[in-house]
Amino acid sequence: MIGKLSIIIPAYNEAETIHLILNRVKSVSLINGILREVIIVDDCSKDNTRDAIKRYMQENPELDIQYFEHEFNKGKGAALQTGIAKATGDYIVIQDADLEYDPEEYNELLKPVIKADADVVYGSRFIGGNPHRILFFWHTIGNKFLTFLSNMFSDLNLTDMETCYKMFRREIIQSIPLKEKRFGFEPEVTAKISRIPNIKVYEVGISYYGRTYAEGKKIGWKDGFRAIYCILKYGLLKAK
Repeated sequence: MIGKLSIIIPAYNEAETIHLILNRVKSVSLINGILREVIIVDDCSKDNTRDAIKRYMQENPELDIQYFEHEFNKGKGAALQTGIAKATGDYIVIQDADLEYDPEEYNELLKPVIKADADVVYGSRFIGGNPHRILFFWHTIGNKFLTFLSNMFSDLNLTDMETCYKMFRREIIQSIPLKEKRFGFEPEVTAKISRIPNIKVYEVGISYYGRTYAEGKKIGWKDGFRAIYCILKYGLLKAK
C-alpha cells in the first residue's frame, strides 16, 4: 500500500525551467489518491535557481515543497543522497529539473507498485510506444552499452540502466550506503539493489524529450567513462 510519493528533484542552474517542471509535477493526478511531497536540492547553482524556487513556493503553497541547498557544488549524486535522506514518502521517484521526462508517467511507474508490490521500478526510454526525441546516435549506443555491461554483473535484464526515472521503496533506498557524488549514481544504485535478496525490480516504457547541449544538457563523454568505472567497482568487484 502506498499513501505518499516523494519526488526528488536535484537542481543545478535550472532557473529558466524549474517552474515549468514544478507546474507539471503539480498538475499530475496520482492514481489511488496518492499524496506527494516534492524535495528540491539546489546543488549550489550559479544562476537564480534559488530565487526561482523560493518564488514558486510562495506562489504555490498548496504544493508540498521542501527545499534544501548545498553550500558548494557536490554533484547530482550528492544532491540525490540529500533528497533521499529527507524523504518521508512510502516510495521515492527521481525527477530531473529539466523537461526531458514527463511527470504524467509517474502513474506508469506506480502501476507495478500497486499491482505487484514492486520494490523498484525503472522507466525505460528504449521500450514501449511513447514519444522519443531523436538525438545523439552515439549517446544512445553508449547508454545501451553501459546497460549491457551493468546487466552482466547485476544479472538484471534492464534495457535502460541510465534512465532518470527510478522509483524505490523508501526503506530500501534509504538503507543502501550510496557513495557516488556525481553521475556514478545510476550504475552504483543499480548494482547495489541487484544484491538485495528477493528484491522485485520492474521496468516500464516511458517517453523522452531530450535536450541538446545548447538547451542545457550536462552529461558528457567523461561521465560515460566514470559510469564504466562504477559498473566495474560496484558490479564486478562488488564494492560496498
